[in-house]
Amino acid sequence: MQLAPPSSKSGRFPMRPGKGTSGSRCIVKANHFSAELPDKDLHQYDVSISPDVPSCGVNRAVIGELVTLYRQSHLGGRLPAYDGRKSLYTAGPLPFTTRTFEIVLQDEEDRIGGAQVAQRREKHFMVVIKFAARADLHHLAMFLAGKLPDAPQDAIQVLDIVLRELPTARYSPVARSFYSPNLGTRQQLGDGLESWRGFYQSIRPTQMGLSLNIDMSSTAFIEPLPVIDFVAQLLNRNVSIRPLSDADRVKIKKALRGVKVEVTHRGNMRRKYRIFGLTSQATRELTFPIDDHGTMKTVILYFQETYGFNIQHTTLPCLQVGNPQKPNYLPMEVCKIVEGQRYSKRLNDKQITALLKVTCQRPQQRELDILQTVNHNAYHEDPYAQEFGIRIDERLALVEARVLPPPRLKYHDSGREKDVLPRIGQWNMRNKKMVNGGRVNDWICINFSRNVPDSAATSFCRQLAEMCQISGMDFSIDPLFPPLTTRPENVERALRSRYQDAMNALKPLGRQLDLLIVVLPDNNGSLYGNIKRICETDLGLASQCCLTKHVYKRSPQYFANVALKINVKVGGRNTVLVDALSRRIPLVSDRPTIIFGADVSHPHPGEDSSPSIAAVVASQDWPEVTKYAGLVSAQTRRQELIQDLFKVWQDPQRGTVTGGMVKELLISFRRSTGQKPQRIIFYRDGVSEGQFYQVLLYELDAIRKACASLEPNYQPPVTFVVVQKRHHTRLFANNHNDQRSVDGKSGNILPGTVVDSKICHPTEFDFYLCSHAGIQGTSRPAHYHVLWDENKFTADGLQTLTNNLCYTYARCTRSVSVVPPAYYAHLAAFRARFYMEPDTSDGGSVASGVTTSRGPTGARRAAGNVAVKPLPDLKENVKRVMFYC
Repeated sequence: MQLAPPSSKSGRFPMRPGKGTSGSRCIVKANHFSAELPDKDLHQYDVSISPDVPSCGVNRAVIGELVTLYRQSHLGGRLPAYDGRKSLYTAGPLPFTTRTFEIVLQDEEDRIGGAQVAQRREKHFMVVIKFAARADLHHLAMFLAGKLPDAPQDAIQVLDIVLRELPTARYSPVARSFYSPNLGTRQQLGDGLESWRGFYQSIRPTQMGLSLNIDMSSTAFIEPLPVIDFVAQLLNRNVSIRPLSDADRVKIKKALRGVKVEVTHRGNMRRKYRIFGLTSQATRELTFPIDDHGTMKTVILYFQETYGFNIQHTTLPCLQVGNPQKPNYLPMEVCKIVEGQRYSKRLNDKQITALLKVTCQRPQQRELDILQTVNHNAYHEDPYAQEFGIRIDERLALVEARVLPPPRLKYHDSGREKDVLPRIGQWNMRNKKMVNGGRVNDWICINFSRNVPDSAATSFCRQLAEMCQISGMDFSIDPLFPPLTTRPENVERALRSRYQDAMNALKPLGRQLDLLIVVLPDNNGSLYGNIKRICETDLGLASQCCLTKHVYKRSPQYFANVALKINVKVGGRNTVLVDALSRRIPLVSDRPTIIFGADVSHPHPGEDSSPSIAAVVASQDWPEVTKYAGLVSAQTRRQELIQDLFKVWQDPQRGTVTGGMVKELLISFRRSTGQKPQRIIFYRDGVSEGQFYQVLLYELDAIRKACASLEPNYQPPVTFVVVQKRHHTRLFANNHNDQRSVDGKSGNILPGTVVDSKICHPTEFDFYLCSHAGIQGTSRPAHYHVLWDENKFTADGLQTLTNNLCYTYARCTRSVSVVPPAYYAHLAAFRARFYMEPDTSDGGSVASGVTTSRGPTGARRAAGNVAVKPLPDLKENVKRVMFYC
């Protein structure tokens, strides 16, 4: 029987099945500030401005001028809130239903140039304001009281726009945040960038009514430097010493494209331009026509005669600004970067480290900064908040929370400690052996680091092998061959020939090569990705890469962590939940259950040709639910719905064929457990609230079709949970000295802290869970939102299961911050970026991953008719293990 998926009309996500009661109770503070609903009559008006301007900034300037001129007369004294585009909102009606205004703006760049210039640069706009609708606050009040299922987004949006009016005028808005050089010290990030402090602000419907979510934030801005200085920082050298190389020019062009500059050679006339390119010739070679007869003049002479300006850097190219059809040439030395431009491209590692240093704050400090921001914003004095009757409480919300107990973890009976109860989210491998140690009979080592002599590689590998043995693996101490040392550029040849030598030696004995250990230089560029691509999509070989610095440090902790990774890559299990073995996990232990994790990794801004990569992992063991097989697939760039969950295609021999990632993982679950899953739990990462319906409709349907394609009436009940880490809710201890609710080391709330009241959804089944012990900065709880639940979980059931699973992450002896299946899907998607052809992965500097599932080969036609090249298939033996660890 095919159940109908929820339609977006009847679209009810599951109601909260009551609140959880497990764990020890405590009080936490959340960065949510109660907002009182206004009792005003909100009106919406359509705004059309002609000539049409694509810039919200210009639109705001036009409406700002209109309000200044006509507020007391034509607008009846009202202070409207404007979204910068097509909508204007007022608290009460305007004295007309439609009206046209003519507004004149001075061109801001030329206001200083005297009356004549100002007159010449005036811009005239026609503005039509027309009544559109009334925003219904009654519905919003009903929704907040839990009496209506759907949030009236329009009413929430109006209030959001009202509270954004003032900060938009004061600061630089970026998405839902506001930044300013005055909200904290600027920090240099290197290469001509600096960080600005700011705050995130968003109004949300919660159980305590409307709440304003405020959080601290930092982002990268381009330093307002003279362009010459910016280029010198970017290239890290004095630009006048030697000419630019082609690589330099590409780097400069990439960094400056789209950047706004102002000219400095015309006194007070600081005209602004946008850069679209660099000239191919040096400044001294550039000429341009000065009249219709084709009379040419050099740029150098023009600047001398017109402005009395002598260009110094004549060997540098000019900036091309303005209109590409009719380019304007500006020498770099007369241009300065305009302040307040956010840098939206990808940061390099050095810049990321510098930015993290700025944003990393201990909980007490962050809490203070948030309170200071709220005081500084002075919502009680905000004329827009006053006009619309919105009142904001300036205290952090106090919320009831519970600390869930950690689960007991099982290790092998031959170890001194057969199980462990983690303390504050962590434990260690001392005196314990892996619950299922994998076997590595035959292994080899390749060393790509010229700083590591053969003897060091040999002794390092021996210590690693010994640690694998101590940890409970069946691991040969000696490699098949002595380590091979070679250069990074020989990676393809070295891997293939060494693998071939090993197989020639092992095949006659009926054995396989089990593992490759690789020693890498600390800075290895694309080498790591190339090794993973060759091993996983070509040779079908588990590999473990180790950096040179660890070969010299040799810390026991490092060896123990690497042993954990190797064990799951060769098919072992590190630990399992004691409750899983004794069949005590509600809605998992009673019947065969498969747990999926899914994520989509999108390319970074600026990587124009890369596709998005979807990854799906699924548990392959029951009742343990610890081993996850993974699959990956490339899809249309920026597409959030996972396209390959279920596929149908025509095969010339077999006719209609079905496949896809869910089907393949269900089949492999049955192969490894001998049973069909009778329950599906699907944790889906990386979906924003605006896409909940879309993702649920499409992906639940695909899961159902995949099940039905295995057997006509096979429809195991599904629970579909979205996992979000990219939100701005932070939880703080109510009393920073209370050891029962605070981790003394970091000052963060304890792992296992769960909140499902007050700051959560008015009626739906969601909760915040901080499952990890924060080490640095302020912990970010994960937000879990149940979009579909045929398994009828209780609040305690799903919260406890999710928290307990966080202790089964294979790569470390700590509980992690998101449920492992979602984490593994993220790792797999990241790994798969390395599988793409070098020309599409933008230099192979980012990672992602797993394998495409079986299906028709050849590119998929994507939106916009751009073909997405499929990823190379993972080898069958790689798919079955946790290769992405």
